[in-house]
Amino acid sequence: MHRQFFGVFADPSAASLYAMSVPGAVRLCVVGGGNMGEAILGGLLDKNWCAAPQIQVVEPRADARRRLEETYGVSTAEATTPSSGSDFLVAVKPQYVASVCNDISAQATRVLSVAAGVTITSMESWLGPSTAVVRAMPNTPALVGLGASGIAGGTRATPIDVEWAGEILGSVGIVEAVLEWQLDAVTGVSGSGPAYIFLIAEAMIEAGVLQGLPRATAVALASQTIRGAGEMLVRNPDQAATLRANVTSPGGTTAAGLRALEDRAVRAAILDAVSAATKRATELGAS
Repeated sequence: MHRQFFGVFADPSAASLYAMSVPGAVRLCVVGGGNMGEAILGGLLDKNWCAAPQIQVVEPRADARRRLEETYGVSTAEATTPSSGSDFLVAVKPQYVASVCNDISAQATRVLSVAAGVTITSMESWLGPSTAVVRAMPNTPALVGLGASGIAGGTRATPIDVEWAGEILGSVGIVEAVLEWQLDAVTGVSGSGPAYIFLIAEAMIEAGVLQGLPRATAVALASQTIRGAGEMLVRNPDQAATLRANVTSPGGTTAAGLRALEDRAVRAAILDAVSAATKRATELGAS
C-alpha cells in the first residue's frame, strides 16, 4: 500500500465534534515528552485534532511535565495508568519501548511507535493480542511542521488504524504509507536526509566565504536557496531533473558548477549515503 496524507482533517470541526461528544476523555496518550513527542503534540493541537485536556503526556521528568502543562494545557503523568486511555503514541528511545509496551499491554487498543529500529513483530509480542500496531519513521523537520514520515501497519492494524496514524503524523508534515521493510529506505532518504542537506549547506556557506562573501551573507543566501529550491520541488514533484535543467544554461555558470560536482562524483556519493543509511537501519532493526 502506498498512500500520502497531507493533513489531519479536511474539516477541523470533525475533531471538535469528537471533543464535545466525549468530554474529559483521554483521546491520545503520548508516552515521551521529548522533541518528537512534543512536536507531534503541538501539531495535533494546532490542527484542532482534539481539545488539549484529551491528550495526556507521560513523561518521567517533573520539569518537562510542568512545561508541557503550562505551554499546551495538556494533562501529564509520571507513568501510564488505566486513565491514560487506549490509543498511544510511543515516542521514547528504542531501549525503552519494550518496557512501555509491557506497561500498556492491558489497555492499549492502538499504538503508533516512532522509535527507530523497533520492529512491529517485537512490539506485537510485547502488547496484547488485540492491539493494533503502526510503526513510523518521522524526521526532524517535524519540529517545524515540515516533516516527512513513513508508516507501516502491523498484522493486526486495519486501514482505519493506518489512517489514524496518518492523521497524527500528518499534523507535522506529509506521511507515506509503505510496507515495513521499506521503512529502512525511508530512513535512508528522509530520516537521515536532513543531515545530508545540512552538510551541503555547510559546504555552500564555506565556499561563499572563501569567495569573499561575509559569513552572515553566505548563511542567508545558502539557507534561502535551499528553502526556495525545496519549495519548487514540492510544487513540482517528480520533476527534479527538469528543474535542474531549467536553471542550467549551456556554457553558463550553473553548467560549470554542475560539471565540478559530477567530476567529484557527488551524485554517486549521495546514492552511497542513502544506501549506507538504509543498510545501517536494517542492521539496527535486526539487533
